[in-house]
Amino acid sequence: MAQPVRNPGAPRRAAVRKDDVIQIRASAEAKTILVRAAALRGQKLSEFMLESARHRAEETILDQRAFFLDDRAHAKFLALLDEAPKPSRALRARMRRKPAWEV
Repeated sequence: MAQPVRNPGAPRRAAVRKDDVIQIRASAEAKTILVRAAALRGQKLSEFMLESARHRAEETILDQRAFFLDDRAHAKFLALLDEAPKPSRALRARMRRKPAWEV
């Protein structure tokens, strides 16, 4: 069997031990869809599921840390950050009140 040709400029991937197990139960319908999608990508079911789940997890994490705005929205966002909010009457009254531990 011929050895795969490696791109000499591509970074070498370190061998990663895969010794953790993830178990999941799915309906027959869900499994059928996953098997079909994996086959279309030329992957084993487990490879497809792990890659898909990891991609979704990364998106979820990034969604909590990064957001993107057009120039106009970005300028408005920065202006809101720079603009100190004016205290409301209720906040002023609360700040003048003695704390419960001093009453």
